[in-house]
Amino acid sequence: MFKKLQFTCCCIILISKLGFGQQMAVLTQRQQAEVIDSWLDYRIQNLLPDLMTESGIDMWVVISREYNEDPVIRTMLPATWMAARRRTILVMYQPAPNAPVETYAIARYDVGRSFIRYWNPINKPDQWEALMELISAKNPKKIGLNYAKDYGHADGLTANEHKIFLEYLPRDLHSNVVSAQTLAVRWLETRTAPELATYRHIQEIAHSIISEGLSEAVITPGVTTTDDVVWWYREKIKELKLDTWFHPSVDIQRADPINTRQNRNFASNPPDSVIMPGDLLHVDFGITYLRLNTDTQEMAYVLKPGETEVPAYLREAFKQGNRVQDILTSNFVAGKTGNEILRESRKMLDAEEIQGSIYTHPLGFYGHSAGPTIGMWDNQEDTPGAGDFPLHANTGYAIELNAVVFVPEWNKDVRIMLEEGALFDGERVTYFNGRQKEIFPIPRLNNYLKY
Repeated sequence: MFKKLQFTCCCIILISKLGFGQQMAVLTQRQQAEVIDSWLDYRIQNLLPDLMTESGIDMWVVISREYNEDPVIRTMLPATWMAARRRTILVMYQPAPNAPVETYAIARYDVGRSFIRYWNPINKPDQWEALMELISAKNPKKIGLNYAKDYGHADGLTANEHKIFLEYLPRDLHSNVVSAQTLAVRWLETRTAPELATYRHIQEIAHSIISEGLSEAVITPGVTTTDDVVWWYREKIKELKLDTWFHPSVDIQRADPINTRQNRNFASNPPDSVIMPGDLLHVDFGITYLRLNTDTQEMAYVLKPGETEVPAYLREAFKQGNRVQDILTSNFVAGKTGNEILRESRKMLDAEEIQGSIYTHPLGFYGHSAGPTIGMWDNQEDTPGAGDFPLHANTGYAIELNAVVFVPEWNKDVRIMLEEGALFDGERVTYFNGRQKEIFPIPRLNNYLKY
């Protein structure tokens, strides 16, 4: 069973939350390792049996070579393993539906405490023969391997390893080999109770860092550039002993008719610019902590002299972004595919004459993780393959989208770009740590609340 971990407070890093006096704890590296390994034990004992029964695969073989790691094996290695070692083979076998899963390592060592070494190189020098001996002993009906058409996450078996595996596998078992795509995606997308208990805290840390970066603590109008803020975020992540899975971006929209950044795409980041009063700022930012990821986009406005709040016309425009979020999440229904959710949401957007774009993706072990794709930033039609995957309970998403609103005061469109981490529990969508409901003013005034 999963063991409740207790940590001493003397070894944590505290993050100040701007304007509220609250603090959030970041665990030490050693404590993080303890949590990661306990979560892995929990997943194998409490989640994997259901997923293998659901998929009908009674043996899952994950094969990876050092520094060319399968995306799945990365989530199964102990926290102290930075990579697979030489060739690492993990075998998970379920003797009967709903039965506990037996876990083995065809490797020179135990792989953490979850996978016990099955192979002794002294007695049997050939690693592949040891794997075949285990397969023969268990006589599985379906052997799942990580090759896949629709998901790179589930396609980690290299051509060479696949070829060697089939050369060693007895011919009469070749027909038992199947793609483990669905099993791998379900493993990656499903969040367990311990992970969900912590995800709000992880998102809160990300929100706190974003808030500080989009504030007078970092930004001096007329001096600070967008690249200054971007690199402040990178330094802050390192300072807090966190990781990130992508380089942040900060961009500007402004009333100046020459400024057309509201029309930019994700392949062309804007150049370095000085932040000025009257600018509408947008940040795209994510952290990795305890092997889980955030992906967040939020917005701020730099007050002009004499202004005490964000202009009403921008506040009204921002509401359209929140409305697109509400439309999208209202269509999250278990069993619906990502393409179906997108189509239903776009119908509602059209009915309300909202110019919106949806490009929401799964979130978890990877920032752009496995599961149903719901639109792409460059494609608002069906996404074959990943968009056909159905929605399941206890899965995380980056609710990512935008709304384009014409602002008469600027005589141009403004793009409200938002992204927030959320959980679908099978019945409804809940944001891990709330969502931005108003544009942040810079500087903050009157203990401004944002969520």
